[in-house]
Amino acid sequence: MGILNFLRGQALEIIDWEDDSRDTLSFRYPDEDREIKRGAQLIVRESQKVQFVYLGEFGDTFGPGKYDLTTDNIPILTTLKSWKYGFESPFKADVYYVVTRTFTGNKWGTSNPVMMRDQDFGIVRARAFGTYDFRITNPSLFLKEVAGTDHHFRLDEFAETMRSRIVSVFSEALAESNIPVLDVATRYSELGDSLMPLINAVMEAKYGLEFTSFVVENVSVPPEVEEAIDKRSSMSAIGNLNDYVKFQMAEGMSRGTSSTGGMATEMAVGMALAQQMVQQGMTSTPGASPAAAPPSAAPVPGFNLMGISEAAQLLGVSDADVIATIEAGDLKAKKIGSTYRITRSNIEAFLNS
Repeated sequence: MGILNFLRGQALEIIDWEDDSRDTLSFRYPDEDREIKRGAQLIVRESQKVQFVYLGEFGDTFGPGKYDLTTDNIPILTTLKSWKYGFESPFKADVYYVVTRTFTGNKWGTSNPVMMRDQDFGIVRARAFGTYDFRITNPSLFLKEVAGTDHHFRLDEFAETMRSRIVSVFSEALAESNIPVLDVATRYSELGDSLMPLINAVMEAKYGLEFTSFVVENVSVPPEVEEAIDKRSSMSAIGNLNDYVKFQMAEGMSRGTSSTGGMATEMAVGMALAQQMVQQGMTSTPGASPAAAPPSAAPVPGFNLMGISEAAQLLGVSDADVIATIEAGDLKAKKIGSTYRITRSNIEAFLNS
C-alpha cells in the first residue's frame, strides 16, 4: 500500500505501451491516478496512434514517434485547460492508444433476411455472409462511436458491436448499387469489389474505419428465386430457343434407326405426308375410302390438336421449352382452359421458320 501511494504521488514522466496481443483495438493507458508532468516523454510505436481525452473532450492526436509533452506539442489541450501561460504544472488526462494496423479475416453475416428491390424479381429476401479486413483511420471518431470509454477494447467486442451496423451498411450499399439479383447470387468477387467504395464512404464518415477488403462469400435467396435464376441461366446458355428446338429435332433424327425410325423422323415423315394430303385435297369425307399410306412411311397422324407433353415428346424437348416457345410467340398455339393445344401444321410452320 505504501508503494502504491508513492506511485500515486509521482507524476508520469514516460508514457509508452507495447501491444503484446493480436486482438487489441484500443487501450487506455493505466495512469494509476498520476498526473502528467511537463516535458514527459510520449512514445508512439508503428501501427499506433495516441488520443488525449480531457474531461470527455478529445484533445491532441499523435502518430508514430517520440514526443516531449510541452505547450507546443499539445495545443488543443492547452486550449481546453485554458493555460494562459502555457503548460507549466502537471495535469490529468486520459491517454488512449489506438492500434491502426489492418485486422484481417473478420466475419460478417445477416442474422435476418435483407430486403432487396430487383427489377426482374421485385422484392426479394436475401441472406448473405462473408469476410472483411479493416483498419482504424480516425482514432477520435472510433473511440466516440465504437469503443467508447472501454479501457481495453478487443476484436471480439468489436465484432459484436459492429455486426448489425455492418449489415445495415451492406444493405444500404446493395440497394444503392442497383446490382441485379442474378449478379448478386453468381458474381461474389465482383460484388464485394463494387460495394466496398460505397461501404467505406459510410464506415469512414460514421465510425472512423476503412475496409481494405470486403468479400461476399455467399448470398442465398428463397427457393422460388433460385429456380427462376436457374431457368434464366439455362435460357442464356441455350441462346435462341427456336434454334435449340430445331437442333434437338435434328439430333433425334440422327439417332433414329432404319427399322423403327426415331420419333423425330416419324414426325417429319408424318408431316410431309399430311402436307401432301392437304395439297391433293385428300381430306376424309363421308363415304370416301381412306388413302393408303406408303408402306415405308410412318403412320400418318391426324390433324387433331396435341397437348404440350405430346408436342414436347415429338420435338425431343421438355414441356417447359415448348411452353416458353409458345409464350415467346415463336410457336402458335390455342389456349383451352388452363393449357395449350397445338396443331401439327403450327409445329411444321415453326420448324420451317
